[in-house]
Amino acid sequence: GHIAYRHTVVQQSKQLFGQLGLIAGIIIKPELGRFAEQASQGLGLLFLKFGRDAERESDQVGVEYSSKINYDAHQMAGFFNTLQRKGAESGAQELPDFLSTHPNPGDRNTATARMATEWQKKLNLTNPKINRNEYLKRIEGLIYGEDPRQGYLENSVFYHPELKFQFNVPQGWKYQNTPQRVQMAPQDGQALMFLTLGPGKTLQEAAQAVLQQNNLQLVDSRETTVNGLNTFVMIADSKPDPQQQQQQAPIRTISYLIQYGNTIYHILGVSATSTFNNYQGFFTSTMQSFRQLTDASKINKQPQRVRIKTVAANTTLEQALRSFRVADSRLEEHAILNGMQRTTAVTKGMLIKVIE
Repeated sequence: GHIAYRHTVVQQSKQLFGQLGLIAGIIIKPELGRFAEQASQGLGLLFLKFGRDAERESDQVGVEYSSKINYDAHQMAGFFNTLQRKGAESGAQELPDFLSTHPNPGDRNTATARMATEWQKKLNLTNPKINRNEYLKRIEGLIYGEDPRQGYLENSVFYHPELKFQFNVPQGWKYQNTPQRVQMAPQDGQALMFLTLGPGKTLQEAAQAVLQQNNLQLVDSRETTVNGLNTFVMIADSKPDPQQQQQQAPIRTISYLIQYGNTIYHILGVSATSTFNNYQGFFTSTMQSFRQLTDASKINKQPQRVRIKTVAANTTLEQALRSFRVADSRLEEHAILNGMQRTTAVTKGMLIKVIE
């Protein structure tokens, strides 16, 4: 529905990167705005908010499309109960944007169920399809959560098995991993740090490109090594923009450009000049921890996957989950995942989802 009504295109045309949050709950400080676009690439769609009218419009066309191909759109309505439960499970602080920019899931459930009934009458659907078992069989083995092959955080260390590097993430900092970059920021949003590919074929070329692309004035630089890898370190400040009447607070950056094989990695830390010293220790600690990943257990870490299990006897969902060794701490998560309550009755031969 969003695609058919081009909601994404409309939102992208309105998007101002300087006003985007870096990570949920973090607002980039105005003086860091020049880095907002870099920090937000690859996250644009994640942060787009369609708005309530767009959500209702997509619900309407979703019911229409599914009904016209003979599916039971009441199942779509029931899914909003799952959204509501997931929001409650996560807590209001985890989903503030979702709760503020989307219609209430309970209201969407009611409205969608009503539209589903109307379309079934209009199309004279007497036996619309659900095909639950066929669907479940098709998602057997689906990765649940992050794919560790693309990088993962464990005990404040970021590991990338495919590219075979690791580095430390400051304790308590938020992080976001995308194919383009790994980005980190403290809870107060006063600084940001990210790792991405460095421009240029040599460390010196990369350093000049970083300065030019970000309109920075070099303050200090040196060549060194980080865990045996040739590295170029530089500190640079923002240049005043003569075209701006009201200048933003000056910022200071530190960059570690690290040669790893045939690839240059750029780790950049940035904060207001006035607060830079407060964060420089965090920046350098992370940058100097960059190293080759050799631990086979980290390289071969397996993702969680959806597994489709067959219930062995008439019982409750909770008892069935326990029979598949689902931990007590994950029973509610699994109930939501299956669109049921823990007390819901399940019958022998019924298929359910379990995460392993």
